[in-house]
Amino acid sequence: MDGPSKPASCSPWFDRTYYLGVLRENKSVACALSASSISTLAGYPLDSLKSRLQTNKTGISVVRLASLVYREEGFKGFYRGLWIPLITISAVRTASFTIYTGTKDFCRDNGLLLRPSVINAALAGGISGALAGALISFGSAPFELVKVRRQLEYTIAQSRGVTFQKPPNTMEAVRDIIRHNGTLGLYLGFRLHFLRDTLGTALYFCEYDAMRHLLGRKRSGAQGATPTWFPLPVSLVPFVCGSFAGVTSWALIYPLDVVKTKVQQRALAGNPPRGVFETLRRLVRGPDAKDPKPIFEGLARIYRGLGVSAVRSITTHGLLWTFYDMTSQYIDKLN
Repeated sequence: MDGPSKPASCSPWFDRTYYLGVLRENKSVACALSASSISTLAGYPLDSLKSRLQTNKTGISVVRLASLVYREEGFKGFYRGLWIPLITISAVRTASFTIYTGTKDFCRDNGLLLRPSVINAALAGGISGALAGALISFGSAPFELVKVRRQLEYTIAQSRGVTFQKPPNTMEAVRDIIRHNGTLGLYLGFRLHFLRDTLGTALYFCEYDAMRHLLGRKRSGAQGATPTWFPLPVSLVPFVCGSFAGVTSWALIYPLDVVKTKVQQRALAGNPPRGVFETLRRLVRGPDAKDPKPIFEGLARIYRGLGVSAVRSITTHGLLWTFYDMTSQYIDKLN
């Protein structure tokens, strides 16, 4: 395996050159891990509100819901179930970026999709993203299910007719899922999770790489001057591209995420399962097939919480790519 060789003549603890070599060999890991931790902390309260809005039946506003959460659960209610996502999202994004960069490196080393065009840049990003999303979904599905369980535990408890003085912690939530659904219960809704992550990650990296190409990034990875038709300061390019890719890709797969969350909520509450298309039909046209709601009203329900998700995407993905590039440049300048 290529990489920096450890000198035998001196202690590696004092060999700066050796550790700088290790850091550069694993630059994508270091960049993704640090950037993801910061962006997850910044966006988690909005993600929590998004999950609550998706399953709320009253059409409550974001501001009203936020005040209700604060009154009933306090400030910590916005960060309920944070620790598993903070660890796992950082780990998942790190693995995702590693697979994404590794796949792009493979394409480059084998002369694939090297033409300096936006189509080639988009295809390279999309293929790399699809592979990353598909592989990572197997590890991320149980953790996201636990996150949904924690965020919606009051709603789930109400569905079960259960009341509690103190909500269960994360480990108690895991044990509760296994007790009611078995070990494989941690993969409730996996097919939807797999489809969402594969499509979503492919769209995300496809759009990001295409936009970075349009805004002056070379295929070598170096950022050139931005075009005259969009004279954006170079320092803002990662934030703008990350925010754009995050918002648009999320908007496209948002209905799938709503269905996934609803299917998982019903399963966690012990309610009889419904098929994917039946769940989607009931969300769009209402529970009564003989008296369907207007389709636009149903679509508005499907996209409930999209506004707060858009703000979350702008925050998390803008910060993610900003700190990713900052960390990458910092590592490159070390000597």
